[in-house]
Amino acid sequence: MHNGVSSFNHFVHELSVDSDTSSLEYSSGEDSDGVLPASPSSQSSRLSWASGSANSERHWTEWITFVLWWLIFPLRILIWIPQYFLRLFYKRSSTRAPSSPRRNQRSPRPRVSKTMSSKDHDVPNRATDRRRGVIEDLHLGIEICIEAIFDFFHRATHMILSPSEAFAIISSWFSSRGHSRKESHVDVSDDEPVPTAILGDTDPSLNERPTRLYNSMNTDTRTCQDVITELGYPYEAIRVVTSDGYVLFLERIPRRDARKAVYLQHGILDSSMGWVSNGVVGSPAFAAYDQGYDVFLGNFRGLVSRDHVNKNISSKEYWRYSINEHGTEDIPAMIEKIHEIKTSELKLSQPNVDEEINQEEPYKLCAVCHSLGGAAILMYIITRKIKEKPHRLSRLILLSPAGFHEDSNLGFTIVEYIFLFVSPVLALIVPAFYIPTRFFRMLLNKLARDFHNYPALGGLVQTLMSYVVGGDSSNWVGVLGTPHYNMNDMPAVSFGVAKHLAQIKHTGKFRMFDYGSRTANMEVYGSPEPLDLGESYEFIDVPVDLVAGKKDKVIRPSMVRKHYKVMRDAGVDVSFNEFEYAHLDFTFSHREELLTYVMSRLLLVEVTPSQQRQTSEKGMKLKKKKKEV
Repeated sequence: MHNGVSSFNHFVHELSVDSDTSSLEYSSGEDSDGVLPASPSSQSSRLSWASGSANSERHWTEWITFVLWWLIFPLRILIWIPQYFLRLFYKRSSTRAPSSPRRNQRSPRPRVSKTMSSKDHDVPNRATDRRRGVIEDLHLGIEICIEAIFDFFHRATHMILSPSEAFAIISSWFSSRGHSRKESHVDVSDDEPVPTAILGDTDPSLNERPTRLYNSMNTDTRTCQDVITELGYPYEAIRVVTSDGYVLFLERIPRRDARKAVYLQHGILDSSMGWVSNGVVGSPAFAAYDQGYDVFLGNFRGLVSRDHVNKNISSKEYWRYSINEHGTEDIPAMIEKIHEIKTSELKLSQPNVDEEINQEEPYKLCAVCHSLGGAAILMYIITRKIKEKPHRLSRLILLSPAGFHEDSNLGFTIVEYIFLFVSPVLALIVPAFYIPTRFFRMLLNKLARDFHNYPALGGLVQTLMSYVVGGDSSNWVGVLGTPHYNMNDMPAVSFGVAKHLAQIKHTGKFRMFDYGSRTANMEVYGSPEPLDLGESYEFIDVPVDLVAGKKDKVIRPSMVRKHYKVMRDAGVDVSFNEFEYAHLDFTFSHREELLTYVMSRLLLVEVTPSQQRQTSEKGMKLKKKKKEV
């Protein structure tokens, strides 16, 4: 409430004032003593009823308008949708302040004050989030539609019953148009903002109110960069191009002189936003940076924006990839870019680093991966060792990694058989699973807002989602509300990735993609069968920490334990731990216990004696310079 006026009615009044400035001609102090009739609850409706010209005419106007209002009751419900969106489009084009610099329309996003506390930046469950959902937009649209129709018939009736006044108004229109044409030759300045009166303001002076389309749609389109910089952390965006032409987005919270780096890789239908979504206190990316790590946030191929070096690539060609490409194209490209950046930066800050490059890496790089990212990083290490290429990793921390899926619920089994037996036809129709249009992505974002604003509705959706995935109790409603599920862009799943997961589940083996024929597999792998990664764990030469969730029904603890048994039998230095988590709790929930564990495993990786010696030598040089000064 603001000065006795609710924020909802305040917004309705502002829209009605913008859409109809001619109502100012009807308002006068002579009508302030009249009695207002029953009308919709919006404040602007009461203002329009106070615009009659005389008490004698008002009586008949009220009754005729009242009858007409109820006669058009069904009609107003049907026509609010086109009028509402037309009004949004009109407001965008007519009320943009020319004096302010134009923002990038591709990703407009509201800023959050840097003075807010860290709890206010909890992206899934921010208490200060004032965004509207679909239900509130429906309410608002109906109010606007009722107001517009109600006001139209009121004025039409008023003009019929007052022909002399109608004639005077029409005459004033023509005279005002002629006058404005004359003024246009004198003053052609369009840069001055139009002042408007705000309902409920104690100050009677007029205030400027800039209005933009995304403010009216009221959606959250922040990016990972926005979340990081709003919390006061440094940020860097790195463009990475794979060998097959896909353009990836590697994001970074830079600590350029650090000899410890961590690479965070998300899972399916996720992005780098998952690692920063809980703000300063509960996000792995910020926790690692605060511990002195140079933090890199990887993003797999597969966004709706479909960034590729070939700008004319077709949708069918773009989505033609499986988990193979994540492990053999995406991760190698990003890790090689990290290596290039770290070695060049350390050369500048520490000149003696050239001696170490020939012997070992001048930095230690650990990887923390979730779900599909865990399967891809294992594929990356094994294939790099088979090709006798360095993988540049010092430790793996895998949170509920994919790879083995035979122990799953009935729903996943049904999906498995659908993909395996209908894939030849389905692949031609559905190259990927995503929401294709900006409007429907905006609608999903607003529905997610409804789930948060209406606890009963959110609880129903949470229960249904949990039932679909076999009882997993992850915060599905909160995840849908994160900014990377917005109208501008969104993670997607290619048909090849989904089919690859179905193959893994069906065979019970963690292996690479089966191209469907012995000939095709021979061309890719040199053997009639795809490479079985589970039987190749002896190539893993770095410590691996496996973490399972006891409440995880997407990748059950038994499947993570299978990774552990196969690795242990292959002689890998591996550990296993379980927490009372569901599948998405590893990234989207604030789990202090998990952060403590992950940080403790990262700290097991120490710099070599030569690196420590070089760091101490650098410190001694700095002390000598200070003494000389």
